[in-house]
Amino acid sequence: MVLTGVQRRPEFCFGAGTQYLGDMMLKLSKLATAVALVVAGSAAMAGEVEVLHWWTSGGEAKSVGELKKIMQGKGHTWKDFAVAGGGGDNAMTVLKSRVVSGNPPAAAQIKGPALQEWAAEGVLANLDATAKAEKWDELLPGVVADVMKYKGNYIAAPVNVHRVNWMWANKAVLDKAGVKSAPKSWPEFFKAADAVKKAGLVAVAHGGQNWQDFTTFESVVLGTGGAKFYQDALIKLDQKALTSATMTKSLETFRKIKGYTDAASPGRDWNLATAMVIKGDAAFQFMGDWAKGEFAAAGKVPGKDYICAAAPGTDKAYTFNVDSFAMFKLKDATAQKAQADLAASIMGTEFQEIFNLNKGSIPVRLKMDMAKFDDCAKLSAKDFVETAKIGGLLPSIAHGMAVKPAAEGAIKDAVSQFWNDDKITVAQGVKNIAKAAATK
Repeated sequence: MVLTGVQRRPEFCFGAGTQYLGDMMLKLSKLATAVALVVAGSAAMAGEVEVLHWWTSGGEAKSVGELKKIMQGKGHTWKDFAVAGGGGDNAMTVLKSRVVSGNPPAAAQIKGPALQEWAAEGVLANLDATAKAEKWDELLPGVVADVMKYKGNYIAAPVNVHRVNWMWANKAVLDKAGVKSAPKSWPEFFKAADAVKKAGLVAVAHGGQNWQDFTTFESVVLGTGGAKFYQDALIKLDQKALTSATMTKSLETFRKIKGYTDAASPGRDWNLATAMVIKGDAAFQFMGDWAKGEFAAAGKVPGKDYICAAAPGTDKAYTFNVDSFAMFKLKDATAQKAQADLAASIMGTEFQEIFNLNKGSIPVRLKMDMAKFDDCAKLSAKDFVETAKIGGLLPSIAHGMAVKPAAEGAIKDAVSQFWNDDKITVAQGVKNIAKAAATK
């Protein structure tokens, strides 16, 4: 028998050869066992990650698919738990049922003060180890990091930042009306709105839904009273601020804006209002930067076809809406490892760029390369950093970031009632909002 590579060894004969082969086989066997253990160990740390979310259309669904790829690249199995509709309301109903039954998903899309409410129930996992390893405290503004924590511990991973206090404008309409630039104050705005109205066009595109009313309202309060007043009135819910002369002025301004909307406004979806600005049927819209996706889809270019600017009086402030994923307590070690990898991936530069390019928002992670983003996003990123330094970075009450859901809902209803019923006086509107803010 000829064995290449060993036939010339002098000891390889008869019994000695048998002994040598035996030693070789034993060594190979031990090596194979060691490799198998390493492979098995790696596989053991790969787990299934079930993720509940309501991103089921367009760029959002595409972005979720990218996160799935990242997790699969780390060896984990992705189980999609998508619940469409209701802006997350349907998803929360399903989530509560799962948690109560003792079968929570690995992660769920939850944001704002609702995070703290879930954490208080003792069902959320502690993400401090991942946050420390990934240096989240250095990569997030303090006001955003605080929302992601409960009693000083990270319980959620932030995905993005939407700026809410945007004003969108059709450049051609402004040119036709003789308006040379985006108004920076409310008096300037009403002067521009009068010019647009005189030109025979709708000045303000608005959809008559309560959250749209509330979105406009918070920008009016911020532009009228400034960051400190906004914080006192709409975050701390201070009764003195809520019943002040500044709040009265805010409601007077809010009601005046309604006079520049069209009669078909009630019940209109936000994207149809955005379409009015895109088509040149209206001049302005007050809406978060998800509206930018509509302009992009229509092939419009910022600066050339449309203007993105902070709502009047709010250029030194920034109301934010941050999407985030909370991680639920799981017993299985492999599932816990998958959770940690998911949290790290969400805050990673790859996903932060892909997701936010698709969604129209900006990365929540600081010091990101913004080369691929448009001018509106670059302005948003710049203001995000600068307002954080001066106390102007503020959670949006209209989008679930500032107060508990019960108070938010009550104030939202009071604001919409005022908007829709001209018989409610400004004084009564102030009282109604202040009373709603006391809702527990």
